[in-house]
Amino acid sequence: MRITIVGAGVSGLTCGVRLLEDRHQVTIVARELPQDTTSAVAGAVWFPYRVAPNERTGPWARASYERFAALVESGDAPVTMTELTMLYPEPLREEPWWLGAVPGDRVRASRPDELPDGYGDGRAVAVPCIQAPAYLDWLLRRFRREGGRLEQRAVGSLHDLPGDVVVDCAGVGAATLARDPELRPVRGQVAYVRTDAPLRFMVDETGPNALAYVLPRPDIAVLGGTAEEGDDDLAPREATTQDILARTRRLQPELADATLVGAAVGLRPARPSVRLESDVLADGRPLIHDYGHGGSGFTLSWGCAGELARTVLGVT
Repeated sequence: MRITIVGAGVSGLTCGVRLLEDRHQVTIVARELPQDTTSAVAGAVWFPYRVAPNERTGPWARASYERFAALVESGDAPVTMTELTMLYPEPLREEPWWLGAVPGDRVRASRPDELPDGYGDGRAVAVPCIQAPAYLDWLLRRFRREGGRLEQRAVGSLHDLPGDVVVDCAGVGAATLARDPELRPVRGQVAYVRTDAPLRFMVDETGPNALAYVLPRPDIAVLGGTAEEGDDDLAPREATTQDILARTRRLQPELADATLVGAAVGLRPARPSVRLESDVLADGRPLIHDYGHGGSGFTLSWGCAGELARTVLGVT
């Protein structure tokens, strides 16, 4: 089939690669190149964030985990396996839902001496860490090597796009293109630092410093963050940067001497649930939506791409 995908973030690129694996002819059309998308700003560690737990999310996350783990084993992509510590203010009464997507031997309870002040529990989880900008470059190279085409241009309407099937991976842009009132931008600001101090992957989603995370990559350490609903300002705010630095230092005092090298903002496409479903264009051609991943674009990318590929087979 001739398939046109809207959007060149991690969802669009991953769907493109997955559809090329099924021998389709794929063109991605996007206003922004991969390095200019929200995906390039992401900390990009595997962790279901800002996405509703349901019967579909877990399997998508598990499928992505397995694909990333295979990439780690092959050494082909800029993906590594690391131990991420999820912090909780009180002892857990039940395990977080998303741990069901992780092999059991890759999860352990954190020791008390591993927890920063103010936290009562933690889970140390072996998860894939994706070097976001480099990984997007890798995806794009693979997409082109398999015969995919990328066109940089604005898209005014899904109905005017060519192809036997159109795939909507427009992120926050889907609010307009798909006329979806349930889709909202959630502003996320991060700070980039460098330090020689040993750092640990650590996330506080619900505790006293939330939202705070420390994601040390080989190239840089990504510190975050914010979750500002309905805010679409892409300019980093100095006061927010300083607040991020203060909160993450409370998680890891080793950051006190880190050098700030930059800040960036991305808009998470948040929705009550991910929209991965079939639709129809005005002329009757199949339209498939794949957006609304919240803060889990990388975490769900391969799982959603696999289901989308199966959906393409079902509508053609």
